[in-house]
Amino acid sequence: MKRTGLVLAATAALTVIGCTNMTPREQGTVSGAAIGAAAGAGIAAISGGNGWTGAAIGGVIGGTVGNIKGKQQQEQRGY
Repeated sequence: MKRTGLVLAATAALTVIGCTNMTPREQGTVSGAAIGAAAGAGIAAISGGNGWTGAAIGGVIGGTVGNIKGKQQQEQRGY
């Protein structure tokens, strides 16, 4: 269990470092996918479904929405 926490912390740190050179569209896609996956897994777990399936579906939907939102922000800023 201790090792899993270390792996998750390292992954989170690398993800944050990797986001510094991203465009708003790319950041929106990654953020949306992460939030969607977490929400999908949580909803699936609460409703008695498969958490992995919920995470996959939520990640795809969240990534799509984040991509669209990031594109709008990018266009407003003139990137």
